[in-house]
Amino acid sequence: MYKLYYAPGTCALATHIALEEAGAPYEAVLVDFRSQSQRSPEYLALNPKGRVPALVTESGTLTETPALLCFVAQCFPAAELAPLADPFALAKVQEFNSYLCSTVHVAHAHRMRGTRWADDAAAIEAMKRKVSSNVTECFELIEHKLVRGPWVMGDQYTICDPYLFTVASWIEGDGVETSKVPRVMEHRSHMLARPAVQKAVAAEGTQIR
Repeated sequence: MYKLYYAPGTCALATHIALEEAGAPYEAVLVDFRSQSQRSPEYLALNPKGRVPALVTESGTLTETPALLCFVAQCFPAAELAPLADPFALAKVQEFNSYLCSTVHVAHAHRMRGTRWADDAAAIEAMKRKVSSNVTECFELIEHKLVRGPWVMGDQYTICDPYLFTVASWIEGDGVETSKVPRVMEHRSHMLARPAVQKAVAAEGTQIR
């Protein structure tokens, strides 16, 4: 059985959903950020990065959401969560998820994690002021160029969809005008109708409309 270490409101939700979609045997383990559990010696021994998600498998521990999502898709091919037989199509899936990880999530993180990049209070405030425009720019690109519809990759639901759903659940807090990204919002609604999504969201105690 896998162990997924998560915290509510984080990108761990994407892997949580994927595990549910795949019908994988797993246990979800809460990492309490309020008590700084992610910095405890026990958790750092498991994941020296001190972040979530982390997925413990029989082969070892995996971190980073794109890697976890691809692992789930490859371990449970019958769930058809990725185009595993088509190298180019699989690379497009990885391309999209890498963009969410390396660009969109980083733009979002400047709202509450500015101390990762600067010590000066004025610089941190300046970064916060840029979050709305930067994240909006990211989601406008996703809206107009990347989402093929009805799912990210078109007609086939893939591991891109729980990841987009998770990151898109933050956009109101980031100051994005949702009226500018109707396809992203429609995608979020479609995701909320899926039983696996409902189960993972309820288990984490996350409220997403």
